[in-house]
Amino acid sequence: MTLDDVATGPVDVWPENVQAFHLFGFLSTQWRTSTNGPTGLDYGVLFHKMDRLNLGAEEYEELELQIQIMEEAALACIHAPK
Repeated sequence: MTLDDVATGPVDVWPENVQAFHLFGFLSTQWRTSTNGPTGLDYGVLFHKMDRLNLGAEEYEELELQIQIMEEAALACIHAPK
């Protein structure tokens, strides 16, 4: 990939997604990979980081879902035909 492959204008992150956005950025080096490239995030690292955030049960589940949605979208972009 080159910068041209991912370069876009600025984007706004809705306030309710800021925590997930930052967590997803933290996880950027935590992808599991195979011979076909990334397959998904390392959930052991995800859960360790989330445990340190002292979230309530509902917040924990919501944040996990937000990360899964971003992970799925990222994988679709990564593996999209060029």
